[in-house]
Amino acid sequence: MSTRKLRRTPHDKMVAGVCGGIAEYFGIDSTLVRVAYVVLGVMTTGFPALLVYVMLAFIMPEY
Repeated sequence: MSTRKLRRTPHDKMVAGVCGGIAEYFGIDSTLVRVAYVVLGVMTTGFPALLVYVMLAFIMPEY
């Protein structure tokens, strides 16, 4: 069983640490997660992606 937990990161953050936390959880570069988030935001006209980010910022605990 894995002991990994999805959390916001305090040391790799630009706004709330959501993308940095997701990158740490999956073991990938946080820049890739941020680029994927921007592409998702552009493809969905921004609002749904922004809403998901804000929700994750409140739901995901910080380290």
